[in-house]
Order: sequence, then structure tokens, then C-alpha cells
Amino acid sequence: MARTRVFGIVLAGGEGKRLLPLTADRAKPAVPFGGSYRLIDFVLSNLVNGRIRRIVVLTQYKSHSLDRHISTTWRLSSLVGDYVTPVPAQMRRGPHWFQGSADAIYQSLNLIYDEQPAFVCVFGADHIYRMDPRQMIQQHLQTGAGVTVAGIRVPIHEAPRVGVIEVAADGRRIERFIEKPKRTAGLAGDPDHVMASMGNYVFTTKTLIEAVVTDAADSGSSHDIGGNIIPNLVDAGDAYVYDFASNVVPGVSERERGYWRDVGTLDAFHHAHMDLLSAEPAFDLYDEEWPILTWNEPAPPARLLSHADSDLSVEDCLISAGSILDGATAIRSVLSPGTRIGRGALVERAVLMSGVTVGEGAIVRDAIVDKNVEIPDGARVGVDLELDRDRFAVSPGGIVVIGKGQKVE
Repeated sequence: MARTRVFGIVLAGGEGKRLLPLTADRAKPAVPFGGSYRLIDFVLSNLVNGRIRRIVVLTQYKSHSLDRHISTTWRLSSLVGDYVTPVPAQMRRGPHWFQGSADAIYQSLNLIYDEQPAFVCVFGADHIYRMDPRQMIQQHLQTGAGVTVAGIRVPIHEAPRVGVIEVAADGRRIERFIEKPKRTAGLAGDPDHVMASMGNYVFTTKTLIEAVVTDAADSGSSHDIGGNIIPNLVDAGDAYVYDFASNVVPGVSERERGYWRDVGTLDAFHHAHMDLLSAEPAFDLYDEEWPILTWNEPAPPARLLSHADSDLSVEDCLISAGSILDGATAIRSVLSPGTRIGRGALVERAVLMSGVTVGEGAIVRDAIVDKNVEIPDGARVGVDLELDRDRFAVSPGGIVVIGKGQKVE
């Protein structure tokens, strides 16, 4: 077998508890996003567009829909050996599931041994961004690092949710890596921001194998890449940072450049959808030079109908195939395939997933509605949050979330 220069591993085994109820019946990377996509499509598009085309996706929790989506959608050319394939926890190292992200790789070392790559890209599965990974790999080669960590500046108040990178005076070597600190100092010259890990890593293969094998033997480890592997390599002086702000992607505007969103909470998930909707969106799904790839089931075109007694009004929306707006009003909303909005209904700042029906005269505002939910005629969602809290999930930011197939009175 020819030697694979760069091998891709996508970590897709997390439970996604903070996205409940959207993750009640599916893995977090399988959650639909932007009407036509799943969260997993963004990282896979970046790798494939960047010509990294031998990729395994390590799965674990509630993975059926994720496995099916990858198998149906991500079919690359077997003629040249390209593939994207889901790999469930196989208990190769003992009778237990993945104990953490580092353990997931340790239990999957056979995949690396089979491919014999020079470098391994270990990327997270559930962020919204565009990135050319080849530029990060090039810096990794230039520095001779054991691991290179993709970093992005975020406001300092977000530090307790991220891995914080403290950079040495040379601007590249990582001096300290702290996973989700309660308190930390800001950047020199920019005290209101910290450098955060994006959860994307480029490893020299030998370094990765040695690191996860050593970690597996440590009974006191939590077996996490960010919590254990990276700090150990920082202590060894073998970890460097790649500044995501320097990444140049074809077709990306200055407005979008450096865009990255962790959509791990309901509010962040909703906000990221709203980023798609302006005339000059913060994240543009229509970039043909670096497309976000996916596959959708065949559906007829969207249908927009107006009536003498009920005008159609649409403002700043994404409307997917198979949707029907029948004399309805839709404002700053994302309508996934097969949505139906009845006469006189109002949908505002909402994310409707596939197969959602909104009845005549109903109001759906500041909401995320999962697949196959039927909202009856005249119903009110997002109008009275106290009433909604008795029926549905409501985020800290006031976003009402209705779970898949949930009955609405």
C-alpha cells in the first residue's frame, strides 16, 4: 500500500448534552444545520476541499443517523483510495467504550498503523467554519512541532468554556495550555481576549502514537486530548499554535474571514443560524470556491403562495427545497426541506427543521423546532415564555426548543 502522507481523524463521539433536546435521539455532529446540512458536513468539507481524503469519523453515542449520513453522503473515489468512513467504538483495548478523546484514538491506533501516515489531522466534528488545513500543516512542517493546535481569539469571558493557549515570546510555541480555566489573563496588548483552542490538531504521527500510548497507561488521566495530551506536549516543548486568523480560504470575504462558531449550546446554535441570513452574511453558504458539501433527498422546488386575504411576506430567510409558504409571513428564519407554513402564520427568528408544519394563524418566534413537529392552527410558540417553559425547553437566552416529533397543544 502506498504511504498516506496526511490522515484525517474526526472526533464525533460526544454526547452533546448542552444541545438537548436536539441530541435526545442523535449524536451532536448529526444535528441538522443551515437547512440543508448536518454539523459533521463542515469539518468534512474543510478536509476534503483541502485534499485530505482518507478520513475516519470516530463515533459512539446514538450514532445511527450520523453513520447513515456519512455512508450515504460522503462517498469518495475508491479508484484512488479515497474514503470517509464512520468507525464505532470497537473495544479493541478492553471491554469499555471510549473514555475520552485520547482514548478514542488509542483504541483506534490500528487505523493509523494501516495507513502509515506521516501526519495525522485530528479535528472536532461540530463547529461552523471554513479552513484550509493545508496551511496549518505547512506551518507544522516548518516548525518541526510534535503537535500544532489551531487557535482563535475569543472574548475573555468565554475562557471557562475553551482550552486557553498561552504563547511564548516567539509567537508560535505554546508556553501553557489550560483547559477551561475559571480565571485567566488576557493576551498581551489585547487584555479583553484570549487565544482559544479550536479543537483542531495536526500531529506528527510518531508523537501522536507515543502520546496516547503513554496516556493510556496513566490511571490518573481523564484521557482527553485537550486536558491531558496537549498539556503534556506543551511541557515537553513540542506544541505550537497556528493562528486561524492567518488562514486564507478561496472566495471568503473579509467579513467572513476568521469566522468560527462552537454551536455546543442552544443559544449559540440559534445565533449561528442568524449569522447566515443577512445580505452580507457573517458565514456565507454560497461560496462556490470552498463549498460546504452534503446530500439531500430529492424534493420539488420551494413553493411560495399569496392570497387576496393573506399576503405572502418573506424577509431575510433561507428556504429549502420542498417547503411551502401558503400566504404566510417568514422573517429572519431558516426553513429546512419539506417545511409547511399555513395561511396567516408568522415565523420569526426561527429555525425549522425538516418536515415541520406550522398551522394557519400560528406564531413561532425565537425558536428551534426539530424534525416532524406539527404546530396546530393558532398556536403560540415564543410569545409567552412562562407558558413555554411548562411545555418545552427554553434556553438561557429565551430560545424555545421543541424536540423531534414532540406534540404541541
